[in-house]
Amino acid sequence: MQSLGVLGASTLDLLAFAPPGWGATLLRGLWNSVLIAVGAYGLGLGIGVAGAYGKLYGSPWVKDLLAIYTTLVRAVPELILILILYFAVTDAVNQMIMAFGGGRIEINGVVAGIAVLGVVQGAYSTEVLRGAILAVPAGQIEAARAMGMPAGLLARRITLPLMLSYAIPGLANLWLTVTKDTALLAVVGFAELTQATRQAASTTKAFFTFYAAAGVLYLILSIASTFLFSRAEKWARRGQRRTGD
Repeated sequence: MQSLGVLGASTLDLLAFAPPGWGATLLRGLWNSVLIAVGAYGLGLGIGVAGAYGKLYGSPWVKDLLAIYTTLVRAVPELILILILYFAVTDAVNQMIMAFGGGRIEINGVVAGIAVLGVVQGAYSTEVLRGAILAVPAGQIEAARAMGMPAGLLARRITLPLMLSYAIPGLANLWLTVTKDTALLAVVGFAELTQATRQAASTTKAFFTFYAAAGVLYLILSIASTFLFSRAEKWARRGQRRTGD
């Protein structure tokens, strides 16, 4: 029995990639966490861009709907939202399929995780991007409009590039948030890093070893992400005058 054989194993044995080690399981969990985080972050950015423009330039009813969306999502704890959205969306999809004569299906955990966290990310991205768009100098936009630039071209050439330097710090925080929010998916049984860590720790009883290892993996991911976003911010600010220059 593996559970009996690992009780006396050393830390290096427990973290090895070959049995009785759980290193490969932890890395698979980390990969699943990153996969969901990237998908949810991308979905959230898409929602955020649409939401920011809707809040700034949409019709009154669009602005009201977006205000309700961002307020509710930011007011309710992520764990409760995940539970509501995960089970509600899964049930809604199955009800629609059954209404057309089909049978119940099991929704892929990765897809469900991306959808749920993407909706949550979208509310925060909307506000980050809205603030960044408002920070763009009004003179730049007015000059482009005076030249007859269409709205779509204005967004691509002026608004989005200029607002990027203002948005990246907030978007970096949202990325770090979503990487940690993937741990909340453990409550619905998805095999991301936290769930893999819990499984390894409960099997071997080496709770400190595995939770410390998971903490180190999250820390490495955060440090690497911070470095990449720092480089991206410098790139976005190229050619801009710094304060005091």
